[in-house]
Amino acid sequence: MDAKAVVTSTGIVLPVRGLGADAAYRVATPCGREAVVAGAQPITGAHVVLDPGHGGEETGTAGDADGDGSREFAEKTLNLVVAEKVKERLEARGATVVLTRLGDYRIALRTRAEIAVNLQPLAFVSIHFNGGHDLTTPDPGTETYYQIASADSKRLAGLIYEEVFAALQRYEGVAWVADRDFGAKYRPASDGGDYYGILRRTAGIPAALAELGFLNNPPEAALYLRGDVQDVLADAVARAVVRFVGTDDPGSGYVEPYPRTEPAGPGGGVEGCVDPPLG
Repeated sequence: MDAKAVVTSTGIVLPVRGLGADAAYRVATPCGREAVVAGAQPITGAHVVLDPGHGGEETGTAGDADGDGSREFAEKTLNLVVAEKVKERLEARGATVVLTRLGDYRIALRTRAEIAVNLQPLAFVSIHFNGGHDLTTPDPGTETYYQIASADSKRLAGLIYEEVFAALQRYEGVAWVADRDFGAKYRPASDGGDYYGILRRTAGIPAALAELGFLNNPPEAALYLRGDVQDVLADAVARAVVRFVGTDDPGSGYVEPYPRTEPAGPGGGVEGCVDPPLG
């Protein structure tokens, strides 16, 4: 079978655009440029693609487990840790799983999406943690986003929300925060399509963007730093994906979002992006 993506000798996953000379591959780089790489390991397909959000200088939300700066950490690191754990669990069930990012480097949304589009997985999940909130709440503020035009994407987002919410709810005494419309939802752009680029660019693939919790909330940040809690989150996301593929379960937590006019934040573009060594 033809390679749809490759892993370079330096551990970078790249989408394949064609063949070069002498068994080399023509690929898209993390920053969206085109390059030719040799000696890369081919990937011919995947059941699931997981997308650990952010990377490199795009750190995402800052977590502060004590609220005093003594235990600060970046969302990008936690995203990758949880994604790796989800991968392990799905592979243990026989799935072929590809991560869009294997290390701490910047990768544009267009390259992340091109990996998924090339591989045509049964499910695509972009894993994040949140920052900013509207209110305090007795319940976890987990939220997931789905593609407006896709019933499959909506069901995947609802299953991820259902599993992660239930998994976090077992932790008592946490001062949770949330957006007032937390749950499984969509966000429209001004043209009526999907606002989030990773969902817009993966149209045709069941895709969901998961904001598992709020890192800007110190009690939650302290929780997410724990290895056992990371395991619980990974178990929940993996269960949701398995249920999505293997059942007709509808998911839950669907809400009508309130209109949002503030941008979600910078990141994901190619301006100023520097590619990591590709081998």
